[in-house]
Amino acid sequence: MRCDLFLVGDAVHNDPAAVPRNLLRYAVAAEKCGFGGVWLAEHHFIRYGACPSTPVMAASILSATRRLTVGTAACVLSNRHPVALAEEAVMLDGLSNGRFRLGVARGGPWIDLEVFGTGHERFESGFVETLDVLLSWFRQSRVSSDGRFFTFRPVPVRARPGEGFTVWIAATSAATVDVAAQRGLPLLLGVHTTDTEKAAMVHRWRRVAVEHGHDADAIEHAAVYLAFADDDDDRAASRLRGPMTEWLSTGVGDYRRVDGTKGSADQSAYVDRLIETHLVGNPARSARRLRTSMQAGGVGRALLMVEGAASPDEVEANITRLAHELLPNVN
Repeated sequence: MRCDLFLVGDAVHNDPAAVPRNLLRYAVAAEKCGFGGVWLAEHHFIRYGACPSTPVMAASILSATRRLTVGTAACVLSNRHPVALAEEAVMLDGLSNGRFRLGVARGGPWIDLEVFGTGHERFESGFVETLDVLLSWFRQSRVSSDGRFFTFRPVPVRARPGEGFTVWIAATSAATVDVAAQRGLPLLLGVHTTDTEKAAMVHRWRRVAVEHGHDADAIEHAAVYLAFADDDDDRAASRLRGPMTEWLSTGVGDYRRVDGTKGSADQSAYVDRLIETHLVGNPARSARRLRTSMQAGGVGRALLMVEGAASPDEVEANITRLAHELLPNVN
């Protein structure tokens, strides 16, 4: 079992212009105190997360660290050209001597599709085609496409990533689990996913992967967990409830769908569920809960969501304490 950090970039309690500096600060602190990796969330036009380009942020962190792995969780394929993203990933893999991890997601029906000109149809029907063009760039010496969304003549691939490079798939549905499993690609499961849901998705993934000739035991899946360390569970819950409710309600409320409707602005019940079921409170007890959850769900890597207290100083202190008191009881 391994633990990395999951960094979102809270722009509700922090100046959006300061978010990249905060993310860099958290990542440097993570390496200093013993974490092996960080993963970066990608969002546009909302205050829940203010990191619109995870490859750019990853490049900054990779250049400021020596051993930390840096992953995207995840680059939204519905907004991107797969060849452009693949070329960026290959560059980051080479610059970092293999420390870059690429996670991708389908995304949602947000206004991003209109802004970037990819359109709702690409979101609805183009994920598999986009993913396969991306994967072909990592595996072939020449790539072409004659699909519904991408049509181009063969072009040479001048550089490919190093051995062991893979693509992680953020999944929230059975259909996406199947897409990942058919290609033998590991899953990234969100913080909202319950232990029961994790287990069901990983079980489905294993069945479909084996049917398509993959070694299911060779693949490590990852899941996000809210994590905040305090000796007293009730005090920890009290400290997180207000900032997290404001962060998620305001940030998620910023979402605008292509059809003009908005995201839900009331996240109080969701925050209470996260606090009750995740890693909030005494680190030793949280470690036991985390081991149980990961074993039950078939997850090999935990991504700790650490920004719940809002203040950068408190976030860094939380990272340090989790490293010293939770990590030794998990690894």
